[in-house]
Amino acid sequence: MLRGSHPSGNAPASPFPGALAALMILVLSLLLPVTSAGAKPKDPASGTGIVWPPPPLPARIALIQSISSPSDAGIKVSTLGRMANWLTGAGKGNERLVRPFGIACDEDNNLCITDTAEKSVSYLDRRQKKWFRFQKAGKLEFNSPVSVAKSGSTLFVADSAAGHVVAMNDQGKLLFLITNELARPAALTLLKDKLLVVDSQQHRVCSYSLSGNFLGAYGGRGAEPGKFNFPTHIATDLSGNVYVTDSMNGRIQIFDASGTFKSQIGSLGDTPGHFGRPKGVAVDGLGHIYVIDGLFDNLQIFNIQGQLLLTVGENGTGPGQFWLPNGIAINKANEIYISDSYNRRLQVLKYIGPQ
Repeated sequence: MLRGSHPSGNAPASPFPGALAALMILVLSLLLPVTSAGAKPKDPASGTGIVWPPPPLPARIALIQSISSPSDAGIKVSTLGRMANWLTGAGKGNERLVRPFGIACDEDNNLCITDTAEKSVSYLDRRQKKWFRFQKAGKLEFNSPVSVAKSGSTLFVADSAAGHVVAMNDQGKLLFLITNELARPAALTLLKDKLLVVDSQQHRVCSYSLSGNFLGAYGGRGAEPGKFNFPTHIATDLSGNVYVTDSMNGRIQIFDASGTFKSQIGSLGDTPGHFGRPKGVAVDGLGHIYVIDGLFDNLQIFNIQGQLLLTVGENGTGPGQFWLPNGIAINKANEIYISDSYNRRLQVLKYIGPQ
């Protein structure tokens, strides 16, 4: 079980008056570990020491690190490497994230990120220990890259303002565009040998071959099961189920691989287990379902029956806090990447509960 609570509280008033109080606060801030409200230090080996739920309950989720630039991911770019990046259009080498938005992990645990403010797509190649950043595919510049998926050496990028999906290789070469049957692509995911595209404007999920051929679609606008009201994000699990964020209906809808409705998680509301503005969705290797809520700046974790197991985070700028988070991706090691958009960073969590 992953279940736990997420209490928070106010700090006690300082017993020291005036300037002495300020001095004591400064000293304590330098000596004490930084934690977010409700997330108390447990085990320094878990990374930052911030875990959820807080003690004395068993920890299930740990905050590992924050990534704001390639150097935070252990990437060092030489002068020669920066020159090579410039020649290929892959950036200078250590640009900081400005508005990270869409995020994905590939089959080798490499990381892909879209940045809507910089109109760029970044790709972290862990084996080569390189970070590539592209503001265009070939000569085609990105306008509003909001989502990314990667299959083999091919990156698929949903450019919502341009109304198409860009297919490019991991060296930045434009391969082809997917334009047919699309109005405003908002999210991408892979389902075996298919690319699934959420079209927010048409309120549906479109299916394509990996060469860009249209295969079909399901959805349409509405509030009944299987219908959508501005869907925004999508994910799949190991069993081939498809999870779609039905944003304005305040729920996550679950479909089988053929697009048949199975169930839903959550509804509109302002209490745990409900959503204010659901955004990114992902599923770990154990079947836990993770949903970002951009209105409440937190992460809610459910089981497949739709029962709330744990809430993680709160509004703020500190470790373990979020400011308009958007995307989420989980790799094979159950490391959880969240695009903490207005804090200009990714926060990396990890499931550390029982297997």
